[in-house]
Amino acid sequence: MAARKLSRFNVTSLTLGFAFLYLPIVILVIYSFNASRLVTVWGGWSLRWYHEFFNDKAMIEAAWMSLSVAATSATIATLLGTLAAVALSRGEGFRGRTLFSGMLYAPLVMPEVITGLSLLLLFVAFNAERGFWTITAAHTTLTMCFVAVVVQSRLGALDKSLEEAAMDLGCDPVRAFVMVTLPLIIPSIAAGWMLAFTLSLDDLVIASFTTGPGSATLPIRIYSEVRLGVKPEINAICTLVIGLIAVVIVVASLATKLTSKQGESAAPL
Repeated sequence: MAARKLSRFNVTSLTLGFAFLYLPIVILVIYSFNASRLVTVWGGWSLRWYHEFFNDKAMIEAAWMSLSVAATSATIATLLGTLAAVALSRGEGFRGRTLFSGMLYAPLVMPEVITGLSLLLLFVAFNAERGFWTITAAHTTLTMCFVAVVVQSRLGALDKSLEEAAMDLGCDPVRAFVMVTLPLIIPSIAAGWMLAFTLSLDDLVIASFTTGPGSATLPIRIYSEVRLGVKPEINAICTLVIGLIAVVIVVASLATKLTSKQGESAAPL
């Protein structure tokens, strides 16, 4: 079948769509190098606001808090979400599967303000000191369901006969999963981790309910600064976050491709 050429309408639609999505980000990155104190007035190229950011101790601490929470919660959510996806995909007949599935995916449709308020009441009931670990627990609750969705979709597309063949050759179910299934679902696990990391890094609503004194995340800090007016330093911070996310995605994609190729080459054996 001959390849269809893009029509002028499709090219225009695609251009407008990408412009709508990425033009604001491009403008933000450009204005992060603005020498002027006014964000709407261009004053030439400068690294002034990056220097201001790295000298802002409160903002650095908020950024480090966000990165620590995002990495920790994404790792825990990936572990729990993968186990939940395996249970739903490979344990199709266990009692309570429908209830378990509904409870797992509830955060997908639950408004964040309700999730944040309920977690706040839970932490108050247990007299837990709000800080790093309460935010991490809240973000794990939020992101675990996203990881489960990604991994479960990959497990549903796998051929179960590979696991059955491994067990016929003497592997127990756990060893068959580790040696056969796990290498094949590594790309989806990595994608789930990246999604959980990004969602945690971006969250404002739930973090504002579960944070405590001295543990403000970067979105909370930026929001408190923006309410008094947008400073050029905020543009520099957002540009650095965009660069960090881009690096994480590229590195994870390369590692995923390498692991996937190794898993596919080993699977027939």
